[in-house]
Amino acid sequence: MKKARASRPIAIDLFAGAGGLSLGFEQAGFDIAAAVEIDPIHCAVHHFNFPNSPVICQSVTDLTGEQIRARAGIGDRDIDVVCGGAPCQGFSTIGKRALDDSRNQLVYHYCRLVQELQPKYAVFENVRGLTLGKHKKFLEEIIEALEGFGYSVLSPYQVLNAEDYGTPQSRRRLFLIAARKGQALPKYPKPDGRTTVREAIFDLPNADDFEALNSRDWVKARFKKGSTYSRRLRGVESDPNDFSYERVWDSSLLTSSTRTEHTELSKRRFIETPSGTTEPVSRFLKLDPDGVCNTLRAGTDTARGAFTSPRPIHPIHPRVITVREAARLHSYPDWFRFHATKWHGFRQIGNSVPPLLGRAVASEVIKAMGIKPKKPTEVLALGSDVDLNLRMADAVSRFGLARSPIANRVRREETRGAGSARTVEEVPSEGEIEHV
Repeated sequence: MKKARASRPIAIDLFAGAGGLSLGFEQAGFDIAAAVEIDPIHCAVHHFNFPNSPVICQSVTDLTGEQIRARAGIGDRDIDVVCGGAPCQGFSTIGKRALDDSRNQLVYHYCRLVQELQPKYAVFENVRGLTLGKHKKFLEEIIEALEGFGYSVLSPYQVLNAEDYGTPQSRRRLFLIAARKGQALPKYPKPDGRTTVREAIFDLPNADDFEALNSRDWVKARFKKGSTYSRRLRGVESDPNDFSYERVWDSSLLTSSTRTEHTELSKRRFIETPSGTTEPVSRFLKLDPDGVCNTLRAGTDTARGAFTSPRPIHPIHPRVITVREAARLHSYPDWFRFHATKWHGFRQIGNSVPPLLGRAVASEVIKAMGIKPKKPTEVLALGSDVDLNLRMADAVSRFGLARSPIANRVRREETRGAGSARTVEEVPSEGEIEHV
C-alpha cells in the first residue's frame, strides 16, 4: 500500500467480478487492498477500473490467507473487512452438512479465508433464496462457522433491496455482517431514497444515432442536463457521500454503448408494447420511465448454454438497453468501463452488487469502526483500453494462467474484432430465453 493511502481502512474483495462491491466499499471510504477473481476477463476489467488494487486471478480454493496478504503487499497489517458473494449450488441431504457438499466449496473457502485472514469484519452477500425453505439450514451453517471463528453475526440477518438505497432497480440480496470479537457490530442501513428509470438514463444520447457504435463501444457525444442522480454518475456534480478516488476520464464520452440491431418486426413489437409491461413474444420487459428496472441478470456461460439473459426494452427507443444504460440502472458511474463485448459487459453487470447498495452496507461498517471517511486527494488514471478488449485466450495469457478456468462462449456468428460486437438480434425463440 502507498504511504499516502495508509490512513484509509482496507478491504479484501473475494469473488470480486468486475468490481461492484469493490466500488461500493471504496465509495464508503475503504481502500481495496486486493481483489480475488477466477475469471480473467473480469480480472482485466477490475484492473482497468482499480489500477492501484492488486488483482489475484485465481480460485479461492487454491489460495491461503498468507498468500493473499503477500500478493496484496499488506504484510501483517490488520485487515478491516473481507467481503464477497460466494456462489452456492448444493444443499444438505439427510445427514450431510451443506458446507461439506462439494458444490458449496466456494462458500466453505470463503469461511476458511475469513478464519485465516481474521479481519475485523466479514460481509457475506448472496441470493435471497438462501433465506427460504430448506436453504435456511445452509445459511445457519455459515453463521455457525463464522461464530466458531470468533465472530458475532448481526441478527436477524436481512435481505436488502437495491431500490431502497438509490439504485433504480429492484434487486434483493442477502447480506450477512459479522464482527470479530471486540469490534462493535454495525447496523443494517436504513432505506435512503428512490431513483427512477427516467432519472437514471434519460440524459444519455441514443446509441442508435451513432454509426460508430456499430463497430466499437464508445463515441464522443452531447448529454442532456439530467437529474442529480445522472449528473453524479457522469461526474459533473459532486456526491457528498462518495469517498472514492477521482478518476481521470473524459466526461464527453459515451462508453459501453455498442449498438444492438433488431429486425423491423421486433422494433414494431417493442413500440407497441406499453411501458411497464412484457412484450409477449420475447417476454422482455419494457421499462416504465417512472418506475424501476427489473433485476438485471448475467446469463449463462457455454457450459450452461451461453444464453444472454433477457434485456429490458428501452422506455422510448425500439431496442433493448445498452450496457451503459444497464450500468446506470445498476448505479455504476460513467467512468467505470466494462468489457467492450456486449455479452461480457452485461454479464459483468448482472453478476455484480450495485455499488450504491454496497456503499450503504460498507458505510455502516466504517461507522461502527468509529471512522469518519474523507475524500482522498489522490487522483487515479484508469488502465489501458487493451484490458477492455481482451479475448479469453489473451486474458488467460495476461494473467499468466496455463489455461482458461472459465468455459468459453460459443459464438453463433463472426465478429469483426474483440470490441466490434455488432449483431443482428431477432426476438429469441422460447428455447433461447433464460428462464429466471
